[in-house]
Amino acid sequence: MRQLIAAQSGWGKSYVGQATVENNLEDVEYTAILDYKDEFKGLVKSGLASYVAVGDREAALSPQAWAQVFQRNRTVVLARAVDQDTWRQVVARVAASMRLLDGQGLVVVDEAHSVADQQSKLLEAIKLLATTGRGGVSSIWITQRLQELHNTVISQTNAALFGGFKSQSDRNRLGAEYNEAVHNPLADGPIYDLPEALHHPEDGPVPLRKREEAGQVVMSEWIYSDDSGTMHRKNSANIDMQSPHYGGSDHELRQPF
Repeated sequence: MRQLIAAQSGWGKSYVGQATVENNLEDVEYTAILDYKDEFKGLVKSGLASYVAVGDREAALSPQAWAQVFQRNRTVVLARAVDQDTWRQVVARVAASMRLLDGQGLVVVDEAHSVADQQSKLLEAIKLLATTGRGGVSSIWITQRLQELHNTVISQTNAALFGGFKSQSDRNRLGAEYNEAVHNPLADGPIYDLPEALHHPEDGPVPLRKREEAGQVVMSEWIYSDDSGTMHRKNSANIDMQSPHYGGSDHELRQPF
């Protein structure tokens, strides 16, 4: 499976992404979490993953060398400590390494638009990761900038978890088979022609919501859909996650008046 997780900044995307990863670790032999901003270290703290800081030395590893890393450790959080262009090469080599292993693999690409942006040609291993799950490799693509993500990634995923987007440009790229206004947190309800499966359980066809306490997102709503026609409205407050989450929150700037 190839799954896309996308929402605007501050919607609890990294929390939901980490919970999705944790929920799938038992089903795969090898997992590579390509951690762009060091937000998945809770998996390491809880003992569910090993940790590798990817500097210049690690960035030079071949797919064969990365395959040996996963054979030794099974689940690895790879934390970026290189520039963006080098990181793109790392993602490609790690993706290629998964196809050298015997057994089911999972590659998680955080800030996916940084390695698969719409304006650039995809590296071959990244393109293969985005377009096929054959060969025993599944993928999860996580982004807050849907309008910048390469169309190949968006069009080839067969499951999606979408949160709120203030930007119309982002909403235009959802490709949803329902009224995409439900993803606009600024919209006034009700959202017409919304399937009942996407209604709020109490308030009906209203836009997706989130709630913050002390600057932290404690609840956010999402729409899950896949190629089988399944559609559900999801609430992150229902997540039961073993690992702690260390994702950052936006710092509120004080105003001078």
